[in-house]
Amino acid sequence: MPRGQKSKRLQGADETESLRGDQAAAAAAEECPTSPVSGGSPPSCPAPAPSPGSAPPDPLTRKAHMLVQFLLGKYKMGECITRAEMLKAVKKKYKEQFSEILRRASEHMELVFGLEVKEVDPGNHFYALITMLDLPSEGSLTSDRSVPKTGLLTNILAVICLKGNRATEEEVWESLGVLGVYAGRRHAIFGEPKRLIINDLVQPEYLEYRQVPGSDPPRYEFLWGPRAHAETTEMKVLEITARDKINETVPRAFPELYEEALRETATS
Repeated sequence: MPRGQKSKRLQGADETESLRGDQAAAAAAEECPTSPVSGGSPPSCPAPAPSPGSAPPDPLTRKAHMLVQFLLGKYKMGECITRAEMLKAVKKKYKEQFSEILRRASEHMELVFGLEVKEVDPGNHFYALITMLDLPSEGSLTSDRSVPKTGLLTNILAVICLKGNRATEEEVWESLGVLGVYAGRRHAIFGEPKRLIINDLVQPEYLEYRQVPGSDPPRYEFLWGPRAHAETTEMKVLEITARDKINETVPRAFPELYEEALRETATS
């Protein structure tokens, strides 16, 4: 399979960047780590505002961020959502712009948290949050609703696919940085992300984390774990990746990778 292919930023990167700036501000009050973590930038408290040179978020992006927080609260409670509730969360004076706000929030929910905002009853405008990776309900990622983790898992699995069935720790953190998730920097939702990845993705065997053979000093890499192979497929991960516009393309743009995923699907 081809190696070294770079994943591109999603089409709405500016919107995600603005949401990330808001999130960084929210995380500023969190405790900062005191020791470095492999693969990340030097530990330091995030600035209480977007980085210098970045434009402040526009009003619709701020409202989209508010809607994301509202939707995450609903997810934790396991509740359905109505359009009226969402409109109330962003203030009714934004009724005319609500469709755009919902679009931005939905993109963010899919990309970062792996949750689709789906209208399940158009007549009554009821919505639900659907896990996009569709892992078995008894799996550790779906039984614990406190933190939606399938978005992180999907992104890491996709990077591993694109890097030839293995991705270095540096490559994984580079990809997660697009989502505003950095090693050694506490995240407002995920907490300390490396701890979450090791405890909730590596230990349950969705991912394998090992030393790169022959590396000195030691370097580490991620591979698909046996549970990921059992519960999902490369094809599904690639479809979600393309849908989220991370690569701004469809899986057929990676012919060898796509063919291998098709073979895996045919033999499963």
